[in-house]
Amino acid sequence: MATYRKVQLKSGTKWRVQIAVSGTRESASFSTKAEAVAWAAERETEIRRGAAAGGSKKTLLDAFARYEKEVSEHKRGKRWEIVRMNAIARHPVNGKALGDMRMEDITPEVLGAWRDARMAGDGAVSGSTVNRDLNLLSHVFATAQTEWKWIHASPTASVRRPKEAAARDRRISDDEIERICFALGFDEKPVTTKSGAVAVAFLFAIETAMRAGEICALTPENVRGTVAHLPITKNGRKRDVPLSKRARELLKLLPASDASVFGLAPSTLDALFRKAKARAAIEGLTFHDSRHEAITRLAQKLSVLELARMVGHTNLNQLQTYYNETAENIAARLD
Repeated sequence: MATYRKVQLKSGTKWRVQIAVSGTRESASFSTKAEAVAWAAERETEIRRGAAAGGSKKTLLDAFARYEKEVSEHKRGKRWEIVRMNAIARHPVNGKALGDMRMEDITPEVLGAWRDARMAGDGAVSGSTVNRDLNLLSHVFATAQTEWKWIHASPTASVRRPKEAAARDRRISDDEIERICFALGFDEKPVTTKSGAVAVAFLFAIETAMRAGEICALTPENVRGTVAHLPITKNGRKRDVPLSKRARELLKLLPASDASVFGLAPSTLDALFRKAKARAAIEGLTFHDSRHEAITRLAQKLSVLELARMVGHTNLNQLQTYYNETAENIAARLD
């Protein structure tokens, strides 16, 4: 935006104009205000064109690389964000990897084609996955526009978002719990194997509604009597989780350790749980379904506010996503 003011110089009265565009500041003096306005308009256009020209050679991979250093580096989930950016960059659109395209060539039409390709074919992903990637792309483009001055506008604003997949409503039956524990070699006795620890983690998750990452990160010093203290959670906030009698009994079955209570890495837990699920011939089940099951069970014991505090939901509407009680069971309680 240009500013104008009349100044008195040795050469006489002049109009001083100052402009600030794309991080560039310039000033000049003219005999009339009309000349100053004309110069400002022309010079602002030149600067904007120059900024665009500087950014026009930048590819999406260039943007991802800079975003990783300046933005992702300060996030808790930086590793997964980097993995997602790499996957987005590799995906082809019209025969060319999206990451190899110049930023100025990535239009809403290109992203629309990318969206449709992601949701088609053998490797199709859900609308929720595409929307998460679009959210990441939107922030990358917004940063390139507002901070780096590489582009004039973000193309993601005009891209239609696909419909979100329906929320999961998978319950876990007692029979499935028994089959999973049997496949993992767990028999309610002190565990000595990683598979046994996975079984205890699965049962513990159903008791507490804790996420797999929170369970794997739990340390002995953070288990304080009837409470498990989580200094860092998915949403970045600390949380104290009440432990039921059953949850405390499960912890006693684990071998003592100074590092972590369960002695499991998230990747190990995931791999062993998947193998046990296959051996037990159980389909459509994920470890995270234990959180749905736990919240549905806990809802019968706790008030809405108590439940939200225990599971770490600041928005009460989130509980609706995880509460999967059947209409038949609710009807039974009405009699």
